[in-house]
Amino acid sequence: MSKVKSREHLKGGLRVVALFEATKGALVLFVGFGLLAFIHKDLHSAAEQLVRHFHLNPARHYPQIFIDAASHLTDVHLWVMAFSALLYSAVRFVEAFGLWRQRQWAEWFALLTGGMYIPVELFEIMRTVTWPKITILIVNAGIVGYMGYVLYRSRQGRKHPRK
Repeated sequence: MSKVKSREHLKGGLRVVALFEATKGALVLFVGFGLLAFIHKDLHSAAEQLVRHFHLNPARHYPQIFIDAASHLTDVHLWVMAFSALLYSAVRFVEAFGLWRQRQWAEWFALLTGGMYIPVELFEIMRTVTWPKITILIVNAGIVGYMGYVLYRSRQGRKHPRK
């Protein structure tokens, strides 16, 4: 199989991963812009409203932590978080573009950035097992495994060129 043909059968999977990464980037960008809406606002009241909207008891431990954390955020913190969201999104969009165009640097980047979260995800599952944590681990391990397969196939194609 020629290099072009061997890469062609991987194209669909790479595009699915690219769309996944672009979606993550878009969601984080959306959240970053949402943070900017809270500049010069009373975050304590907004956090209490959000807790009540989800029918949580504001006196309980976790909702109280959320409300307290919101109370200590300043406009500078919000700007920094929004800027960080912008940077994260830019990285995800560049990765998605590279995967869509079947660039090997993007394949390596996806393998490495996805792989670095697996130990953290395993640690979190060992602390408490929940379906969302298991789902995230399975999706991430699937992407890392697929990217490893793509890179392996790419290397095999270079080792054994057809004449």
